Amino acid sequence: MLNETLMGTAIYWFRRDLRLRDNTALLAAAASGSPILPVYVLDEPDLGAGSRWWLHQSLARLDESLRKHGVPLYLLSGSAGTALSQLARRTGATSLYYTKRYEPRSRCQEQDLQTRLAGELQIFACDDSSMTDHNDVLTQSDRPFRIFTPYWKKATASPEPAQPQPAPRALAVARHELGSLRLDDLELPSDSSVSYANLHDTWLPGEAGASQSLDRLESVLVDYSSHRDRPDLDATSRLSPHLHFGEVSARQVWHAANDYRTQPESLPGVAAFLRQLYWRDFSSYLLFHFPDIAKKPLRPEFSYFPWSENSSGLSDWKHGRTGFPIVDAGMRQLVSTGWMHNRVRMIVASFLVKDLTLPWQEGAAWFNETLVDADLANNSASWQWVAGCGTDAAPFFRIFNPVLQGTKFDPQGYYVRRWLPELAVVANENIHQPWRDRAFMSGSIDYPEPVVDHAVARQEALTRHRQMRELFSLVEYGQS
Repeated sequence: MLNETLMGTAIYWFRRDLRLRDNTALLAAAASGSPILPVYVLDEPDLGAGSRWWLHQSLARLDESLRKHGVPLYLLSGSAGTALSQLARRTGATSLYYTKRYEPRSRCQEQDLQTRLAGELQIFACDDSSMTDHNDVLTQSDRPFRIFTPYWKKATASPEPAQPQPAPRALAVARHELGSLRLDDLELPSDSSVSYANLHDTWLPGEAGASQSLDRLESVLVDYSSHRDRPDLDATSRLSPHLHFGEVSARQVWHAANDYRTQPESLPGVAAFLRQLYWRDFSSYLLFHFPDIAKKPLRPEFSYFPWSENSSGLSDWKHGRTGFPIVDAGMRQLVSTGWMHNRVRMIVASFLVKDLTLPWQEGAAWFNETLVDADLANNSASWQWVAGCGTDAAPFFRIFNPVLQGTKFDPQGYYVRRWLPELAVVANENIHQPWRDRAFMSGSIDYPEPVVDHAVARQEALTRHRQMRELFSLVEYGQS
């Protein structure tokens, strides 16, 4: 029943902002003086296994943090619009606070809420998911940028991101007898090919885990510009899942890195790192302005690409059985830890699209299923970039040679040997082409032959690309 003395409740709707520090909407709710009811609504049917595991852990940590303020996290599932509008009416709430999101489904949720609750309560929606407002960074003709560099120049010409704010000192408690779901009722972790035991050993979800990753930035930035493409080195921040779930804000990360500009040895690393942070914003920007990029190629001619139908090749790729060590190591790291080094992501994506000529959407779907940082914007924009069909895309004829990529970025084979222990006895000079090694030829190594001849596959991919262009010209322009 409603406690009549606590009218004027402010509902705080947690989404991908699972933190107390530097949370603009939460600070605004706290400053209002209203008693706060913090709520999370599970309304994401497309969450993959890696994301479901992370979300479970992150919600548990958020609840612990809120309870230190005397405010438990209220959990619901189902349609966010239905759940929140019913909750507002049951509690007599007078305001709703939340952080905007940019995915098409999330924007539909917000529109639904605006329609359902129009005139019933005040709604405060904050732009807090990126470093710049996506409506503010436009070309001179007020159109969205489609190339990163001019976008980046325009975005960085704006004032630098605001200083991060501390967590609210206190939160007034809205005490309603509502009966929250238990976290286990959300049934987030599920049986899958992702190893949950390894995820527990690899990651610390939650705001505290994000703070630990921020604390190691200093050591990362010293060599970041020269080492960030090396999967055999621990040379990246691993902040991506924390950013994805909003356990840390982009502003916090920007300022944490920028503070090291005063150290001459870190300056190149800081510049390279901040550029990557803006790449993340650019992906979100693209999804905001081109919401179909999660499903359709941004370059329309790629709708005519003659993709293969190779279910065995797709299975080999997913489970690290292609016979190319750098590809297989990346895919096994993904299934084991829910994460993959960014350089290796590009290599495995190129292999799927250009060696196996399988649709980039298949790869994006598998990444969505397995990654703990499975961000729709980053995932979609990055796959389209590799496939050559998106904005700022790599040319299709840029086809990574997996042997040369492995030799260049994992020269001693440390990364490959970590994830493919069956290749431990292969000599360094053969680690990225083990079929040339004596141990392999003797049959003493349980590792597959390459599923394709890369040189032949490259020519096949280029042939299919020419066929695509010819068909597009014929269909779109009536030309042969």
